[in-house]
Amino acid sequence: MLERAKEATRNGKYTYVEYARFADDLVVLIDAHPRHAWLLRAVTTRLRKEFAKLQVEVNEEKSRTVNLDRAESFGFLGFDFRRLRSVQRRVWRAHYTPKLKKRTALLRKLKEVFRRYQSQPVDRVVELINPVLRGWVNYFAVGHSSECFSFIKDWVEKKIRRHMGRSRNRRGFGWKRWSRRWLYEELKLFNGYRVRRAAAPKARPA
Repeated sequence: MLERAKEATRNGKYTYVEYARFADDLVVLIDAHPRHAWLLRAVTTRLRKEFAKLQVEVNEEKSRTVNLDRAESFGFLGFDFRRLRSVQRRVWRAHYTPKLKKRTALLRKLKEVFRRYQSQPVDRVVELINPVLRGWVNYFAVGHSSECFSFIKDWVEKKIRRHMGRSRNRRGFGWKRWSRRWLYEELKLFNGYRVRRAAAPKARPA
């Protein structure tokens, strides 16, 4: 049904209805111009009718309508999506970052490793946290995750420094004692915090 709506409302290179689905999560995007306001009502009504035929209930607590023109945002697959105007080119684009609760869950998991293995050699701790960091970063390494990655990298580095300091009954983070280069080249702490830059369609102005 959404594919037919997408094709029926297409005007040249512009698509006024777009959607993305993964498992039972669905996002429908509708052009924000006032002349397309009827599409929002029509798509919402039709979706509910189709779901009813399939005996699928809509989760009303998680389902909502947002207006990106009003700086609102929505979450999908662990990301927060919003619409921002780029500073350099002054054009509208989609801006998506890891959800705060996803970052919090990662740090909580890492913190548990540091707590449980606080008496273990730092090499053992690095061996345990590297796969966790690699998997999380690889998933979120798209969009605009750089700021989030910088926060995580700084947090992990400080935890590693504190871990080594406690093992030597020393305070502080040992900035002079252990260089950043040593942490990543010799200790082999995960350092793959790079965002994959892929060409993405820019949001069309309303």
